[in-house]
Amino acid sequence: MSEDFDFEPIPGLPAVPPQGERILWQGQPDGWALAVRAFHVRKVAVYFALLVAWRGIAAHGEGLTVAAASRHMLWIALLGVACMGVLTLLAHAYARSTIYTITSRRVVIRSGVALPVTVNLPFSKIDAAALKLRADGSGDIPLRLAKGNRIAALVLWPNWRPGRFTRPEPMLRCIRGAEAVAGLLAAALSGAPVQPQGLIATAPESNAGGALPTPAT
Repeated sequence: MSEDFDFEPIPGLPAVPPQGERILWQGQPDGWALAVRAFHVRKVAVYFALLVAWRGIAAHGEGLTVAAASRHMLWIALLGVACMGVLTLLAHAYARSTIYTITSRRVVIRSGVALPVTVNLPFSKIDAAALKLRADGSGDIPLRLAKGNRIAALVLWPNWRPGRFTRPEPMLRCIRGAEAVAGLLAAALSGAPVQPQGLIATAPESNAGGALPTPAT
């Protein structure tokens, strides 16, 4: 992981979980999926494609030569490519800095490039969890908080359910194998036994007493 998070005793967690709490799963968003769904790279591409087409039509109406019209269109196209490149890099930076953790007692979302933020969500504060699957098997798992619990959307972004402004919902976003993760979370919320899987980190040697599992292969 990045040196920016060397202060974490376990990647994705601000402190070692107490005795008896187990890490069941850890994962990260897919960078490209995040670029498409949270940073809207494809929509930006369509927007600039329309600008290029509009400029070409306008240039023809102004009587410009093909060479002159092409130069105008090229500058717009290059600007579009630059914008998409910046958005894609930001999306991958956010994906690399984000770790979702499900333990036997809570969900933890650590995210943020310049200013890392960790959001702890004990199961007692989670009213329900949903699942939105994509065709490629990735998906989103929004978490509806129990009444009286609220987290600012700005703190959660981009790990929140779009469109939920009055009652923001934290969300495990653009994760691979989302269906399996949703099943694991549902079992954990219900108190059923769950086998750890997809872990990023192991317990430090000083905590070898058994609170944390070893990574699944």
